[in-house]
Amino acid sequence: MNNVSVRFMEEKDVEEVFEVERKCFTTPWSKESFLQEIKNELAIYVVIENKEKIIGYGGMWKIVDEGHITNIAIDPIYRKKGYGDKIVKALIQVAKEEKINSMTLEVRDSNEAAKSLYEKNGFYSCGVRQKYYEDNGEDAVIMWAEFK
Repeated sequence: MNNVSVRFMEEKDVEEVFEVERKCFTTPWSKESFLQEIKNELAIYVVIENKEKIIGYGGMWKIVDEGHITNIAIDPIYRKKGYGDKIVKALIQVAKEEKINSMTLEVRDSNEAAKSLYEKNGFYSCGVRQKYYEDNGEDAVIMWAEFK
């Protein structure tokens, strides 16, 4: 894991980020969505890359003093190696630097690995959005972390 770095996403990254997105989600965001997010002053996106390519990304929206994690994705062949944890920690660090006091997200109820990752980083479950996901009607667990 020493050969990876996390940095802010740039326009030149969109093609590779889209490939990760496509591999990870049944209803992926478009390339245009990522381009819009990079230009959005309230959006903060990071990528994790090894020497050859981008292997994952994560993003959040800054809403006053809260951060809302939009997506975190790691290429399936690089999962279970701690890269998702690096992304979450990077977003938390940026949030603190931006004077964000708390963060929230929604995660699929069935995604035990993601829920565990978020809990390890200080997030806790505080509710459910029923039938949140359009692709299969699955519920989303609402999670929060506070930094005060």
